[in-house]
Amino acid sequence: MTPYSRRFPEIGLRLHFVPRISRRRFIAAVESHASWASRLDKEQLRSEARKLGDEMRRAGFTDALAARCFALIREAADRTLGQRHFDVQLIGGWALLHGLVAEMETGEGKTLTATLAAGAAALAGLPVHVITVNDYLASRDAALMAPIYQAIGLTVGVIVHGLDSDARRAAYAADVTYCSNKEVAFDYLRDRVVLGRGANRIQLELERVYAAHPRLDRLLQRGLFFGIVDEADSVLIDDARTPLILSGARPNGSWEQQICQTALSLASEMSLGRDFSIEGRDRSVVILPAGLEKLSALAKRIGGVWQRRRWREELLRQALTARHLFMRDKHYLVRGGRVQIIDEYAGRIMPDRSWERGLHQMIEVKEGCSPTKGVDALARISCQRFFRRYRWLAGMTGTAREVKRELWRVYGLATLRVPTHRPSKRRRLPNRIFGSQEEKWTAVVERVAELHASGRPILVGTRSLKASETLSGLLAANNLAHELLNARQDAEEARIIAKAGQKGRITVATNMAGRGTDIQLDAEALRLGGLHVIATELHDARRIDRQLFGRCGRQGDPGTCEAIVSLEDELVQVYLNGFWQMVGRCLIHRLVPLFPTGRERVLTLIFRMAQRSAERLHRRMRHDVLKFEEQLDSTLAFSGASD
Repeated sequence: MTPYSRRFPEIGLRLHFVPRISRRRFIAAVESHASWASRLDKEQLRSEARKLGDEMRRAGFTDALAARCFALIREAADRTLGQRHFDVQLIGGWALLHGLVAEMETGEGKTLTATLAAGAAALAGLPVHVITVNDYLASRDAALMAPIYQAIGLTVGVIVHGLDSDARRAAYAADVTYCSNKEVAFDYLRDRVVLGRGANRIQLELERVYAAHPRLDRLLQRGLFFGIVDEADSVLIDDARTPLILSGARPNGSWEQQICQTALSLASEMSLGRDFSIEGRDRSVVILPAGLEKLSALAKRIGGVWQRRRWREELLRQALTARHLFMRDKHYLVRGGRVQIIDEYAGRIMPDRSWERGLHQMIEVKEGCSPTKGVDALARISCQRFFRRYRWLAGMTGTAREVKRELWRVYGLATLRVPTHRPSKRRRLPNRIFGSQEEKWTAVVERVAELHASGRPILVGTRSLKASETLSGLLAANNLAHELLNARQDAEEARIIAKAGQKGRITVATNMAGRGTDIQLDAEALRLGGLHVIATELHDARRIDRQLFGRCGRQGDPGTCEAIVSLEDELVQVYLNGFWQMVGRCLIHRLVPLFPTGRERVLTLIFRMAQRSAERLHRRMRHDVLKFEEQLDSTLAFSGASD
């Protein structure tokens, strides 16, 4: 696959490499305009910003114009928020403006950095989308950064779940729009459905003459021009394993509920290992020959749709999947009589999202909920194809180095490492590995009690809602007062995070406290050594572990982190074969004659092997999704129906 090449004719730039830059020279150029910018009053600041926008529209984003623009934006930030961009943030803004992924350590102020590139591009007349991983961060960042944009004469919009079409249209009409990756992608698909196939510009313009509601007036977006992706590795890599499918409801009948109940009943009669097997790595169910024979015999007694071989096999497969692969309070929760999906990477509820091909209805019936209406796919697109539609794309993250080759190969995004503003004081303590879940939880509670006695604030990260509530119960049983943050407490997120850095605080959280979360420490917490982060389970990707550990030791503050895990964790059970699991158990019980240091080192290596196995699998899945989409696109293009 050749690297994706982006070209923006209005600016006249074409990027296949990281442009050379003298960091000191560019920073000095910005500094040289600082006194000029500081002398401008409120109206002059806006006037100069408009003039700069006109110049950039004609000449492009040259370093000279970018330096003047950054000086104006930095002055606006200083006046409105009392925050002045650091030198390293200027370099990060330059990287974004030139279509790169800026790799900045966690806590280095990526939200503020984005205002430099977003402000410059918007002044040049480009609609800018600042794309992040969830609605909470989109709303928070838009509210925090809006005064900067307004000071230079720009408008700010925000897209969150639940907005109607008029509100979305107004938000996209703003100069800078903050949104989550899923909201902006689904709005794009909605626009594609409105436009239909084969529509050209002349036809669409003519509609405005004779149609009461022309299609152009019903579009939500103005196009995909300049996209800045926050947490780029999460949005562009982690979320690229499954395509985005826009669905429309179809009439629902009682027969669907009856079919799901019958399928679940049949699934309960199937034996694991004899009638079906589970491919844990791929999260798929395989019906074995014995199971097919049993299904055929049972179907003869039922009749109806069960007489059709392909239908009955697919229904049974979905029922087995619902029963054995999707767990309550891990993959979903039941709230208000509805099954709501939990994002495995963000730990957040995904409202109005559903699993396809009847799986969602099967899970609803399993949980005793009234099944929602079935859906039919109206449009689909992969994450990779969607983001490659931006005329100009950039990104920022603290964890890009492991996936920088994939970012370049798939999106044509080169990565620029940005140094830290202050030296990091974060200390990673050795992993503590136990043989069972019970031993692990006991060790976690003991460690929390030990640190709590010293007064240090503690953040304990878990992978699932169920695990967070299990630990919460254990802490309560040991009289350790704490706050719990998971998908059930999403409305309390801002309040819980605001207090998590105070002396003596204990916070138990899912991945909701990972990316984008800024925990501010009070003076007492700083004096005692800062925040301590405990990971109770390692994730499929090392990058996600680094994001959790990145909640401590931010911007030169002190902080420590460690992982307390067990060989019964999902990572080891799913992604390592039985031989290495046996080796791990032997090491845990000291059945292998190794020195203690060698023992811990080998145990840690076993977990790293599991993570590498998971990363390889997920990389293959992303490649397969993109390959299928490209083949589908090629087929539709041949028939004249390409997107």
